[in-house]
Amino acid sequence: MSNEKTSASWEREGGLRAPPGLGFWAKGWWWFHFLILVNIARLRFIAILVLLGVVIVKWDWFAAVYERWTRSQGAAHAAHSDTEYYCPMHPTVIRDNPKEKCPICFMPLTKRKKGENKEVALPPGIVNRVQLTPYRVVLAGIKTWEVKTVHLTREIGTVGTVEFNERGKKQVAARVKGRIDKLIVNETGRMVDAGDALASLYSPDLVVTVQNLLDAHKSGNAELKKAAWDRLVLWGISTDQMEEIIKTGKANTHLTIRSPIHGHVYKKYVQEGQYVEEGSPLYDLADLSTVWIQGQIYENDMTFLPPQSLFHNKAKPSPDPLEASITTRDNPTEPFSAKLSFVFPHVDQDSRTVVVRFEVDNPEHKLRPGTTATVKLLVSPKHLEVLARSKAKGTREYEQLQKGLVLAVPDGAVIDTGSQKIVYRETGPGEFEGVKVDLGPRMADPEEVAYYPVLKGLRAGDLVVTAPFLVDAETRLNPAAGSIYFGGSSGSKGGHAGVSHVKPSTPADDEAKVKAAFAKLPRDADRRLAAAQYSCPVIKGSRLGLMGAPIKITVEGQAVFLCCENCRTGALADPKKTLKEVEKLKKANVQGK
Repeated sequence: MSNEKTSASWEREGGLRAPPGLGFWAKGWWWFHFLILVNIARLRFIAILVLLGVVIVKWDWFAAVYERWTRSQGAAHAAHSDTEYYCPMHPTVIRDNPKEKCPICFMPLTKRKKGENKEVALPPGIVNRVQLTPYRVVLAGIKTWEVKTVHLTREIGTVGTVEFNERGKKQVAARVKGRIDKLIVNETGRMVDAGDALASLYSPDLVVTVQNLLDAHKSGNAELKKAAWDRLVLWGISTDQMEEIIKTGKANTHLTIRSPIHGHVYKKYVQEGQYVEEGSPLYDLADLSTVWIQGQIYENDMTFLPPQSLFHNKAKPSPDPLEASITTRDNPTEPFSAKLSFVFPHVDQDSRTVVVRFEVDNPEHKLRPGTTATVKLLVSPKHLEVLARSKAKGTREYEQLQKGLVLAVPDGAVIDTGSQKIVYRETGPGEFEGVKVDLGPRMADPEEVAYYPVLKGLRAGDLVVTAPFLVDAETRLNPAAGSIYFGGSSGSKGGHAGVSHVKPSTPADDEAKVKAAFAKLPRDADRRLAAAQYSCPVIKGSRLGLMGAPIKITVEGQAVFLCCENCRTGALADPKKTLKEVEKLKKANVQGK
């Protein structure tokens, strides 16, 4: 009971002193617990944070100490060596340790002296090369399209106007001065036939000339008669009329003016009783059996027009002129077929267009001059001069061109940099190269899919990337993209830092890669020999085709295939050993099958 009172009293008093009733050793332990253990427990979190801060600040020092104590003696020796090891297929992978393998293709590394990093020049027409891991290819959704012949056309739409056929326009003028006594055709728009009387003109000169003709006939003056006869012919008096005048002996006082063509009067200049001078216009006539449709073509589409020389050679017109479909606003359901008849030799400076002309038959006069028309010009590849020049006559390509078939690539596969056009071609699984190509103008297939005709740079059967922007972006972001395997890790050049050996979830198709590499060999016999050899005789276990197209060399008259160019020196250093190894590889391949 007294102890409980003493404790309660101590709790009420508080202070830094031991509870009453403790012995000497008990009090000592109490002060140790209070001063040491309790404070350490409170400060342990602060101590941990301080320790973490020191580790972060001094991390490089700790890493250097660890690397120094864990690095092997061989690696230290390699660091000071004058040789290095690299992957022939991926030249950016460089290591100092010969036991390492390429983190991309997992092939053994090749030895060389430092400073011998000789970059292989790209072939003409190839602007860059790039490789992507299978995972990267799937992730980016890269798809290819086989280059082949496609039936292409180009439809150029423009607005045209219906115009008079200038060759069918005639103006009737007074050939002699006089007075219009009668207008037989006295209204604009009236249809007339050739030879129809238009007006009757009284002329004193006509009376005098007719009388001279009669007098010369009666007197037998042939010279005077011929002069009067010729003058009357020039004035429009027919031979029958003059014969009738001579027969009757009566002078004709009026000149009948007749229509020279079948058409309609679209302008009348005179009235009855009006005096006219020689050469004064009386009527304007137009024949509407044929009309002109004139449209405007912009500069971007002028390349589809035939050369101007075809329209100047009248003796040899174009054997296959461009066709067009024409519709008018007053009759949109009835298209008219027409052929290109002329292209103006100059460009309008204001509209930056060139005028094209189509001549259309118009027997029912449904096409009225002055109306607007929608013109759709249909262009086939055979009409393009740039394509016709690239195909020799008599060849299969020329015959296909005449049918509208031309080697082409999709519009989306082309990257236009302004100065050049680039297409990425797949040379193997995940391997792409940028090819500089010459292309014709943009056209479309029957399903309205856009294509570019290929003039130079690609062949039938090549696989091109249909959406090459990711591949092109990779090469532009890294100038060394010609040899880097994007999606994997090439590590550091020195080989001292840690290498992340990334294995993509989508494995590489080695068989497809080998097949693509063997396809690059020029002859079938070489492909069979390479397949029989299977592996490289210099680098053990290096399968032919996994590092690109096999390299063919001749060793003592026998064809030998290597995995890469860097094995050439090793193969030629000991020819007998190389041939022995080749025979061994062939036997092993046969037994394996």
